[in-house]
Amino acid sequence: MSTQTKTIATPQAPSTVDRPFQPMDYGLYVLTVLSWSVSWFAISLQVGTAVSPEVNLVWRFAIATMLMFGWVIFGGKQLRFPISDHLRFALLGVLIFSSNFLFFYYGALYLVSGLLSVVFSLASVINMLLGAVIMRERPAPRILMGGLLGFAGIALMFFPEIAAHGLSGGTLTGLLLCIAGTFSFCLGNLVSAANQRRKLPLISTSAWGMLYGTIWSAILAFMLGKPFIIATTASYLGSLVFLAVISTVMAFAAYLTLLGRIGAARAGYATVMFPILALLVSTALEGYVWTAYAIAGLVLVALGNVLVIRGGRR
Repeated sequence: MSTQTKTIATPQAPSTVDRPFQPMDYGLYVLTVLSWSVSWFAISLQVGTAVSPEVNLVWRFAIATMLMFGWVIFGGKQLRFPISDHLRFALLGVLIFSSNFLFFYYGALYLVSGLLSVVFSLASVINMLLGAVIMRERPAPRILMGGLLGFAGIALMFFPEIAAHGLSGGTLTGLLLCIAGTFSFCLGNLVSAANQRRKLPLISTSAWGMLYGTIWSAILAFMLGKPFIIATTASYLGSLVFLAVISTVMAFAAYLTLLGRIGAARAGYATVMFPILALLVSTALEGYVWTAYAIAGLVLVALGNVLVIRGGRR
């Protein structure tokens, strides 16, 4: 008499890639997108005050650094690292938590805040270009097409202003500053990726990176003779708290949680939403005027980001 064993199928939990969104996912997504979309307008509230961009960054990241180290200490995360790792943290801090923002703060002197976000949305495209040049990674045709669409969209959005005022106009200056800031951010991404390949904890490395970025901004302010002052207006203090607490720490925590819950591919689509919402904020609060060029350009930028993100899925 033969015996027959039955295989009982064990229900598998849906992966983060294809499972339906849950209420918590929607909440985290909304917090991330709204925080980072509005942050560009908050930056514009600090630009043009008596406080220099370098000192603005000192105050912003001094607050954020204390909160991040609180997260590290009370969360029981790794705090001590060898000197060689601290050199990597310092480079991360200079590129992402200082120079990146510094270029955008100066760019905000020439552009409405929503356009800053549109230029920054090219980060996914520039990451691809840097990966091809530095890491010798060969991008897929879809990703190349996304990059071309992204740059074409930016050209369309900025063409009318540059054509009207020539190469000496402030619009071109603002655009170049923001592109430089995006390149700084993307170079910092390469450093961050190298840190993660070394299995260095993200929260701890970010806390140390913010500290070194704050120190670097303070050194720049001192060398340039910028006074360490703070504005006492409600708009300035409110924007400072928003940028340091909500945009830098809370949204960062929300995005990291979102990555773990829905995966990097779907979380990455938040970058498509940032410039759209940021431009709506600029329309309502800064008088940004939509043109046919702007609409067509924004559509191309969004499509380019979608192609780059989808092209990076495995």
